[in-house]
Amino acid sequence: MTYRKTFLIFNPFAGALRNGRRERLLAKSLGALQDSGIQAEAVPTTGPGTATAIARQCVESGADLVLVAGGDGTINEAVNGLVNSHVPLGILPAGTANVLAMELAIGKRLERVARALPQCVPERVAVGRLTNRLTPRGRYFLLMAGIGLDAHIVYGLSASLKASLGKAAYWAGGFSQLGRRFPEFTIETDGSRHRASFALVARVRNYGGDLEIAPRISMLEDEFELVLFTGQSSFVYLKYMLGVVTRRLEGMRGVTILRTRRVSCTAPDDSRIHAQVDGEYAGRLPLEIEIQPDALTLLVPPGFRERRPARVADPAWTTSPTR
Repeated sequence: MTYRKTFLIFNPFAGALRNGRRERLLAKSLGALQDSGIQAEAVPTTGPGTATAIARQCVESGADLVLVAGGDGTINEAVNGLVNSHVPLGILPAGTANVLAMELAIGKRLERVARALPQCVPERVAVGRLTNRLTPRGRYFLLMAGIGLDAHIVYGLSASLKASLGKAAYWAGGFSQLGRRFPEFTIETDGSRHRASFALVARVRNYGGDLEIAPRISMLEDEFELVLFTGQSSFVYLKYMLGVVTRRLEGMRGVTILRTRRVSCTAPDDSRIHAQVDGEYAGRLPLEIEIQPDALTLLVPPGFRERRPARVADPAWTTSPTR
């Protein structure tokens, strides 16, 4: 496919573009794109949230391809500017975790990914949409929404710590929760009600770039994989983490995995339960999350559709006891 008007939105503060490497990496990536016949105009973000407006401006100016060099947060912002358009989104991973790059199996080296980009093919995919008091018009997400534990970590994570430690900052934030008690909240989906202290509403298998919590979901499906964890003690999460690392989470007591297209979450009156989407803070409960089919065109590697994980037909295939 030939692209005639391409924009490259880049985050100057993304992990791979900091510390004096920005000009060299961007120049190499732009050169690799040009060698492949893609002439891209580079546009920097100027602060949190600005990639959304830039992506919208690219669409309005007649772009036929928008590339994003940054982390999952910058990609999320661009998704919110591209959603419901037909302008393809391509990514050049340059962030802390690069969950989307892991899901697509495209690698982490900007120049190499840029050279392979012309072989990628467009796929229409669904996205999630979260609405609450902070985002009454909705915040779209491509990867996942987290409610409870992981969102509390994101909420308390300082930008300076994330910049200095990278992915390790999230691990540090997680282990700092040991000894705390996590409030449970109510999740309603498909006519059933559940309690959890952490809920993951996933569109991808990867979590944090190198772990799998929702092992059978695919971005090509118009559903979420909803993973619920019960228990108020922080120490029970050591057991859950072991289940994730050993890939034995399915069937573990206290864990329920469901398929759904819509989720509603409410909290006790005295609890402040946070939410995150694609690793970015997204406000507090109450909230609603629903699938938005056919919402975004994403460039994926050839053969990506054939790599879809197998799925068992029984919709209750992984429901386990919650107590």
